[in-house]
Amino acid sequence: VQLQAFGGGLVQAGGSLRLSCAASGNILSTNTMRWYRQTPGKERELVAAVISGGNPNYADSVKGRFTISRDNGKKTVYLQMNSLKPEDTAVYYCNAVIYSVGDGRYRDYWGQGTQVTVSS
Repeated sequence: VQLQAFGGGLVQAGGSLRLSCAASGNILSTNTMRWYRQTPGKERELVAAVISGGNPNYADSVKGRFTISRDNGKKTVYLQMNSLKPEDTAVYYCNAVIYSVGDGRYRDYWGQGTQVTVSS
């Protein structure tokens, strides 16, 4: 199983970016899908999470600006980021709880991270 993230880049404050993260491999089921972010010297922070068929949850710092969504058929999770601020600058990681062939249980998987830089 692999998670591959796309969509990071450089944007001016007030702009928008859309991150995507696609899961691949012998996947039987995908439960929670999440986006985290991390800046140097700080712990990884949960940004948003969505359970299949459930309501999304957001960190207070991104509520009203970011939207997490998923396409179960494509095994992909998205993060639409609007009204970006310089403090949103970080490496963004996707995470998914996946039940794959051969594992026999749900496990956490991580994408490789994608850099988001917001200039003031």
